[in-house]
Amino acid sequence: MKARPAPRASGAAARVAIVRARWNDAVTRALARAAAERAAASGATVDEFEVAGSFELPAAVALLADSGRYDAIVPLGCLVRGETPHFDVLAHAVARAIVELSITYPVAIPFGVLTCDTMEQARARSGGPEGNKGAEAMDAALELVALRRQVPGRTRGGRSRARRST
Repeated sequence: MKARPAPRASGAAARVAIVRARWNDAVTRALARAAAERAAASGATVDEFEVAGSFELPAAVALLADSGRYDAIVPLGCLVRGETPHFDVLAHAVARAIVELSITYPVAIPFGVLTCDTMEQARARSGGPEGNKGAEAMDAALELVALRRQVPGRTRGGRSRARRST
């Protein structure tokens, strides 16, 4: 297993949502289990949600971000390359949508979607020799929560009090 630096953030009093895609269920369950364990160990409160597949993750993240209830929303999914361009279309669309959400909302939103060539690679990254990317996504989310709490001029919801002019 590759060494990963210890997380720098505490989830103390953080409210976190995990959104798991059911497609490639065994892999995404392992990702979600590790993410929830990491959040609990850090003192965060966790709510868990499910959607059909990775394509539905951005819509669910936006819905949860709009609620204002969460400091972090961790989308977890697994896309495995097949014989058609479907994988490439989904991987790009999901990645772009999650990035857009992460810079639009004052909520920590990491990228927790595996994009693998094979199911063996997905298993290796969901608790196998490559570690668990669900736990790593939670680490990233909690670190962003801690950073946002340190930034002066932020309101409770995380929105800046003063708008930046462009």
